[in-house]
Amino acid sequence: MKNPDSSSVAPLQLARVLVVEDEALFARVVARRLEKAGYACQIAPTLRAAEAAYLDAGADLLLLDMRLPDGSGLDFLQRLRGTLGASVAVIAMSAYGELEDAVTAMKLGASDYLKKPIDLDELLLNVDKVLAQQQLARQLEYSRVRASTSAGPVTLVGDCLATQTLRTQIKRIAALGGGDGEPPTVLVVGETGTGKDVAARLLHQLSGRAERPFVHVDCAALPKDLIEAELFGHVKGAFTNATAERTGLIEAAEDGVVFLDEIGELPLELQAKLLAVLERRSLRRVGSSQERRSHAWFIAATNRDVESMVAAGSLRADLYYRLNVLTLRLPPLRERGEDILLLAEHFGRQIARRYGLAELVIEPSAAAALRRYTWPGNIRELKHVMERALLLAGGGALAESALMLPGPIKASAGREPLALDGLTLDAAEKVLIQRALQRTDNNVSEAARQLGVTRMTLRYRMKQQGLEGA
Repeated sequence: MKNPDSSSVAPLQLARVLVVEDEALFARVVARRLEKAGYACQIAPTLRAAEAAYLDAGADLLLLDMRLPDGSGLDFLQRLRGTLGASVAVIAMSAYGELEDAVTAMKLGASDYLKKPIDLDELLLNVDKVLAQQQLARQLEYSRVRASTSAGPVTLVGDCLATQTLRTQIKRIAALGGGDGEPPTVLVVGETGTGKDVAARLLHQLSGRAERPFVHVDCAALPKDLIEAELFGHVKGAFTNATAERTGLIEAAEDGVVFLDEIGELPLELQAKLLAVLERRSLRRVGSSQERRSHAWFIAATNRDVESMVAAGSLRADLYYRLNVLTLRLPPLRERGEDILLLAEHFGRQIARRYGLAELVIEPSAAAALRRYTWPGNIRELKHVMERALLLAGGGALAESALMLPGPIKASAGREPLALDGLTLDAAEKVLIQRALQRTDNNVSEAARQLGVTRMTLRYRMKQQGLEGA
């Protein structure tokens, strides 16, 4: 038997409608019209047949006649909400139109009550509306469940002065974001891999919004042709393939947190629309004129120099000023002293538990190497290095050789040195990467070794410099 009350929702064009109607001709006409509109329909002429069909295949919506050969539709509706415990949407229908029946049906959870004869266009509009509302409710419920179960509590590991200062700042800002009024926007800045997402989750976790959704929006990963619809949602028919109304990520956050990761990657036209949301605290779905209020707390992050982005025109100055009400600057790992070893041990314990390895013991030579390395990929790089080292060593004692940290770059005889003069840091970095790739015949791993960084870090730098196709 299939679960008739599954929380997975098919797209609206594939939604299942059960027509509970004993007038065979009317039932067939309704079913044909709904099938033409893209719905899957089944007809049940009696309450007994309706219950059997529902328990066998489920349904997203019931078109329920109030008077059937074997009983009252109201009794069946009461059974749905009681014994069967179903949350399926219901549109009640009746040729009699008694006010008392209508009131009772609505009290039992019917979404609408239509009097026969029913105009088919009106019926289709009602079906579209009810199923769109149902899908929105389930999407928001999914958002709540995901927010509460997908990620456990996060912690800020470390005891150095920079970490203690950051921890204090996060607590103070979290207190401001948890009030009932409009929360201040927060901009989190720092190099790649410094833990900007952890800082955002800590703000959410320590605020009064901890039980509300946390929606992480990766601005760099959103598809460019659908980014507006992903952020703001859309109505049915707003564009090609918009076959169902959809809730956007901002709207799904409700009064929780919207974390806009890599905010600088948003196209300028979307930056203007986001600014309007922040200013008016309302948004419009694509293709809709209806304003929808937003009570979310907005936290943005970037690993780039925001002032340079504003000067270059890639980030709107007005959006930057609106986001930059409160700023959290995350220190790079190389400036966190003994935190490096504390984080290495923290990740080591996590990874050992995940893979069932022996408890980690970092040998003195390995600890010295961890402190000595400059960590261009910051905490993210450290975590990856520890995972690789533990898997290769099999847990237990961790020697320096297992870390496989890249050494300093050595110039080869007869080759042009990589160092450059007379260029900006950004331009010099690009030239250095190009030369390293040329020397290694585009072998990214070898180029990364020559440059003294990890392959992941070099890939990221190549992307930033527009060299991904090199």
